[in-house]
Amino acid sequence: MIDYRLLLKNPQLTAALFVLALGLASIASAWGFQLIGGYIPCKLCLEQRLSYYAGLPIALLALIAAYWIGSGWLARLGLLLFALVMAHSLYLGTYQAGAEWGFWEGPTDCGATNAGATTSAADLLSQIKKIKIVSCTEASWRMFGLSFAGWNAAICAALVIAGLWGAAMPAPKNKTAE
Repeated sequence: MIDYRLLLKNPQLTAALFVLALGLASIASAWGFQLIGGYIPCKLCLEQRLSYYAGLPIALLALIAAYWIGSGWLARLGLLLFALVMAHSLYLGTYQAGAEWGFWEGPTDCGATNAGATTSAADLLSQIKKIKIVSCTEASWRMFGLSFAGWNAAICAALVIAGLWGAAMPAPKNKTAE
């Protein structure tokens, strides 16, 4: 169990908990919209998720380093690596959101399908009718003016800032505070 008084004394612990909780909530929301809401992610959306898959284990290691191992420098390094990984998703989310708003051209090869592989020639026509191409340049959903990509960019910006903040703050001096 985490002693919550340590959050005030250990910025690496605070940052690691924050980025881990927000990152997990973000990727869980994306999965929820896909599995429950029926939204089909485009190729670029799936690529944005890769940063979460790589970054969240790094955030967990930073948390372990900050709390259980007591290594401030290792926690700071983990938070820095996390911020760098999430900066990639921030870039992709900003790029996609800008393309959705028409600020710049989006990718020309972006699309995904919800139909499986064809197993016979007789099923080919029916499967072609079921294919739905999802464009990376058309927002399928918006809330408060932001699409999925826009929300991802905003969340990633917060994650990058929190990771950099935790990495830049000095580690606690005594072992009991780490």
